[in-house]
Amino acid sequence: MTKDGSTRVRVIRGAGRIQELLDWGPIATRARTESAPAVSRTRGALLYRGPDGAPEAGIWECTPGDWECQVARDEFCHFLSGRCVYIHDSGERTELGAGDVAFFPAGWSGRCEVNETVRKVYVIL
Repeated sequence: MTKDGSTRVRVIRGAGRIQELLDWGPIATRARTESAPAVSRTRGALLYRGPDGAPEAGIWECTPGDWECQVARDEFCHFLSGRCVYIHDSGERTELGAGDVAFFPAGWSGRCEVNETVRKVYVIL
């Protein structure tokens, strides 16, 4: 049941192609080269947010950039397009792209490098 009491199914058709995403604001980045922007832009579509903000599910898109990343709650991701690398504080690298599925446990800490605009379906628990 949703927080408004309904039991309806929410659907986002063509999640990999949808253009009607809302501006979710900037992420300050660590510039790697002169051509790298100082800010990555994010857009998204919220599919569901439960009482007290959890769980949450939707579509998230981000332009290229590089920033520190700390995962506060378990997150499942299905990458629809783009390329990125997550680099754990230990140095372990996880390269992800279109078609990949990943699970980030709460407490994961490191860096995210988006090399090509990324779009993913996510569920934060």
